[in-house]
Amino acid sequence: MKTVKKSAIAICEALKMKTQPKTLLSTISLRALRKALEKALGIGTLVLGISAPAWALDLTTSPHSEAGNKENKTMPQSSDDAHKNHHAQTNPPSSLATLTNFQQNASFMFSSGLPDAEQLAQLKGKGVTHVIDLIPGNRADEIITTSELGLDYFNVPVDWEGPTLANFLNYAAFMKSVDSKEDKVLTHCKLNWRGAAFTYLYRVNVLGESEKTAKKDLMAIWHPNPTWYAFMNDVISHYNAVNNTQVAMSFEAALPENH
Repeated sequence: MKTVKKSAIAICEALKMKTQPKTLLSTISLRALRKALEKALGIGTLVLGISAPAWALDLTTSPHSEAGNKENKTMPQSSDDAHKNHHAQTNPPSSLATLTNFQQNASFMFSSGLPDAEQLAQLKGKGVTHVIDLIPGNRADEIITTSELGLDYFNVPVDWEGPTLANFLNYAAFMKSVDSKEDKVLTHCKLNWRGAAFTYLYRVNVLGESEKTAKKDLMAIWHPNPTWYAFMNDVISHYNAVNNTQVAMSFEAALPENH
């Protein structure tokens, strides 16, 4: 005990002098050192490495310190694994239930937001044979995916800020080539806003469905703004002139938001 006490006193002096008493630590256990320091300093429980600088007690090379370093090194991996597990729990596998704004608009017509490869495969399982993509830009990924699935792909690039009558006539021409008794068609864009408008227009102008019936599906997705309302009115006016009909929209354009 005398040796421990002397060592403790020497270490206290070393702390004051800011030296590194490595040789003293090798002669006693950390537990005995702590007890001796507590008694010598006249304090309660001493936490080594916190109450005294780690460099002075040379704790950086102790077994406990090495274990702590290893744990810190493995923490990023553990944190990453936890993140992956959380991501898997909060992001369920792709399914038609998770497909954005998915609708069946007629016996052979579906519409939705942007589907992934798994959702396209599931749609094929439901009988979908044709895919009409209304998104402009590079569509290479979807062209490849639909080709691999054996789906007939067609792109009508519709500018969100400027949809045109020609866009819809192009869409309608492809739709008419589909055998409605044998085939099924998915019309999609990013959120099914374009898609909801196009399927609404096709139903009232080409299939001759009730405008109020078709409107229910449209409004379940979105209320067309003035730009899209004007476009839809142009399409309806065109078909009224061609077919000698009097179809009219039973709603007004959504009012612009005030910011």
